[in-house]
Amino acid sequence: MGSESHLTSPTSPTIPSAITTGHKAARNILNVVLGDNLFKTWYPSLYPEELVGRETETLHICPWCFKYSKELTPFVAHLSTAKSTRQSLLFQAPTAGINLLQLFTQNLSLFAKLFLDNKSVFFDVSSFNYYLLVQEPSPSSSGHPQIVGFFSKEKMSWDNNNLACILVFPPWQRQGLGKILMGISYELSKRERNVGGPEKPLSELGRKGYLKFWVARVASAILGMRNKSTLTVQEIAELCWMVRDDVMIALKEMALLEPRKRGAAMLISKSRVKQWASVSGIDLVPPVEESCFLDDWVPEVLDGPNA
Repeated sequence: MGSESHLTSPTSPTIPSAITTGHKAARNILNVVLGDNLFKTWYPSLYPEELVGRETETLHICPWCFKYSKELTPFVAHLSTAKSTRQSLLFQAPTAGINLLQLFTQNLSLFAKLFLDNKSVFFDVSSFNYYLLVQEPSPSSSGHPQIVGFFSKEKMSWDNNNLACILVFPPWQRQGLGKILMGISYELSKRERNVGGPEKPLSELGRKGYLKFWVARVASAILGMRNKSTLTVQEIAELCWMVRDDVMIALKEMALLEPRKRGAAMLISKSRVKQWASVSGIDLVPPVEESCFLDDWVPEVLDGPNA
């Protein structure tokens, strides 16, 4: 990238209503350049004022290490040396220095705050793991791998949260990438033997995304049980590795809860689930394949929650 004339301005996703209804916070960064993309920010972030100013029209973000500069010339100079950092940081992370990884996650968190209203962790990142979604270029392309989103997860969560923060960067939203990150977080829950869910409260976009993800996950689990005609909410929670409250939210959205004739338990009819999924056009294909996980990356899959 030699100048801003090579940048593209992708169509922006729907901006949260809090920004468009008169409750807009004063943004200190108005636009960002990430790779070949120029796009608007949504919220302010705690970038050091002595480095970026009180209000900056455009902040240049390194697509590999997320270092930043409001000046184009030093930024271009940084890009010429950043590829080696990308190789050691992203693809050989265990060999990278602790300070380098901490700086990377701090920069990533500052960038994410530009698009998340309720993010609060920027500098004390040592208690979180970060999982990056990297888009590989096509074999015929001369492009480079691009980080397009991420989620963070507490290393030790007393509430069994399997996700603390999630973001797909605006140019790559509305492509179904968010459900991949959500799917990975639940696959990690399964492999760690912890029934879990995202940290609450969810943002406006997060709530919409999770609701769509939960209903598909619950419907798929119910229809995958071949030898049972009815299931309890607890059984669904164990099948999906989801907390009961999130299962109930999904079932209420599906409007498929039926009271049992005796007792207080609620039942779900598989036939009604199948009909609902067909009418609603729900994609029941899991967004993440277990076979894609590396055995040396996460613990071995064990049967049964909290076993």
